[in-house]
Amino acid sequence: MAGGWKGFQDKLVDVVGRLGPDEATGELGDFTTSPRVLLISGIAILVGVLSAFVALALLRLIGLFTNLFFFGRWDTALVSPAGNHLGVWEVFIPAGGALVVGLLARYGSERIRGHGIPEAIESILMYGSRIQPRVAILKPIASALSIGSGGPFGAEGPIIMTGGAFGSLLAQFMHLTSAERKTLLVAGAAGGMSATFNSPIAAVLLAVELLLFEWKPRSLIPVALASATAALLRYYLLGGGPLFPTPPHPVFIGVVGLLGCVLVGLSAGALSGVLTIGVYAAEDAFHRLPFHWMWWPALGGLAVGIGGLIFPEALGVGYSTIGSMLQGNVTGQIILGILIVKSVIWVVSLGSGTSGGVLAPLLLMGGALGGVEAGFLPQEGAGFWPLISMAAILGGTMRSPFTGVIFALELTHDVNALLPLLVATVVAHGYTVLGLRRSILTEKISRRGYHMTREYAIDPLEILFVREVMHTNVTALPADLPLTELVGSLRTNTNRHVHRAYPVIGEGRELVGLISGDDLQHWTHALQLGQPLPPAIAQGRMGDLATANPVVAYPDESLRVVVYRMAAEDATRLPVVERTDRRKLVGMVALDDLLKARTRNLTEERHRERLLRLHMLVPPRWRRDRTPEPLEEVSAAG
Repeated sequence: MAGGWKGFQDKLVDVVGRLGPDEATGELGDFTTSPRVLLISGIAILVGVLSAFVALALLRLIGLFTNLFFFGRWDTALVSPAGNHLGVWEVFIPAGGALVVGLLARYGSERIRGHGIPEAIESILMYGSRIQPRVAILKPIASALSIGSGGPFGAEGPIIMTGGAFGSLLAQFMHLTSAERKTLLVAGAAGGMSATFNSPIAAVLLAVELLLFEWKPRSLIPVALASATAALLRYYLLGGGPLFPTPPHPVFIGVVGLLGCVLVGLSAGALSGVLTIGVYAAEDAFHRLPFHWMWWPALGGLAVGIGGLIFPEALGVGYSTIGSMLQGNVTGQIILGILIVKSVIWVVSLGSGTSGGVLAPLLLMGGALGGVEAGFLPQEGAGFWPLISMAAILGGTMRSPFTGVIFALELTHDVNALLPLLVATVVAHGYTVLGLRRSILTEKISRRGYHMTREYAIDPLEILFVREVMHTNVTALPADLPLTELVGSLRTNTNRHVHRAYPVIGEGRELVGLISGDDLQHWTHALQLGQPLPPAIAQGRMGDLATANPVVAYPDESLRVVVYRMAAEDATRLPVVERTDRRKLVGMVALDDLLKARTRNLTEERHRERLLRLHMLVPPRWRRDRTPEPLEEVSAAG
């Protein structure tokens, strides 16, 4: 093929990338995705393969560090640090691991600090989905050191960040747009989560609710294929089946059970708020320390070591404890230890800026809260209320309710719990949305001086057409009008408003071209003051001075298409022509006209009115206050 791979990509861009389907064909549709999604999907599948091996490598690295630090053996199996026999020396292992993380962040890359997801969001929103290669290397090492030395974190956040980093790196080697790089970054993140938890659907939902900032086939299809690919490979790399199988639960729990789910949702929302406030209160406290942030993780690690000495089960990822909770095999002492000790050391260490994820700790703390509530709520089977509370705290803390529901479903394969999961998760989500302005993930971005919104809606510009806002009473200039005559006309009409652009029309009212208002004002002002102009301009006619073949709009186009065209062409005023005859001028559309769509949307949001009243539903002959019929009609009836 002439031009090779790059030539093929550039040709695709020219054909379907630069113009959307509605612009290229004039036919509006539900979606604007072009065939280029096939190319991006193929690359995303490769990213899914890569992210599955990244997840495997990070889990093995965590297992290796845990075995080396706490048991002195060379083994990559995931084990709990709780069974170590180091005694008081155990306190210094988390501090030592966190110290190395601080050094890596100081002299390697500061972006390896934190729990991964906010950093991925920031890369997407502020850096064009570009992640530095050293982050892809240092992030998994720092996370494995932090978690392997006993840090109370999960592996999912670092895996999401690392998978996203490799997806971004692969994209940076190709001739892609920023939006396409974002898709591949998120594909890597979703693939990493899918391979870690065997949760392909929840990974896609997390991508939609938290990372993509759009719901479009152009990104959803590649991300879903990457997640499915990673889940397929997980079967061969890590095994299949649910990560945390549970005993069977009732198909229907009744009204009392669902009311219990509401209570679980409210309490999970409250705990989410406490944890979010606690993390950033700890971060603020560390910022007040009189020494460099490089040493903060070591202090957080020291707190982890002390907490682990008090309650060993608080150390590490805690997957085995989550499984025991869902089987109903934990004691009240473990439940209280998780709620108190695990929560405190997690808040302190995460606030210190070390590296680690939030999903697994949230599952643990949510499960412990559900274990407490199981003591007084209706008995629905072993592990039922811990399961519901786990999903609820994810929905409340991360503000991703559907991810919480499907994530719990894929972790356990307990389809019977779907309705209770939905109720509790949405209630927790509503609690934190009303109670906190930002989530634990977006607060960090806000503190760096950025703002993002998590609400997705149809753009008002998408549902209005040019014909609804264009001006048909247009000031047009005849093509044969000399510039000198126009100047004389303007002398007699000094109040004439100067537009940004004027259409020039021929004898048959066909569009000849467009003249910039700034140019016209400059020429007329120069002639009025007697300043010299080039002969071609001073003696020219409007048709000669106009820009031929101007960028136009069509009456049946959505305003979204037009505003993009204005931005691309640096224009604020476009002539509107018939689609079947590009020379037939029917109006003008200006940037100001696009505000009409925003005004309409604002009215729908703020204007309140009552359209129906109760008495309007009652037949007139039954109303007490009905208006008497005219006398002449009554007489006629008599």
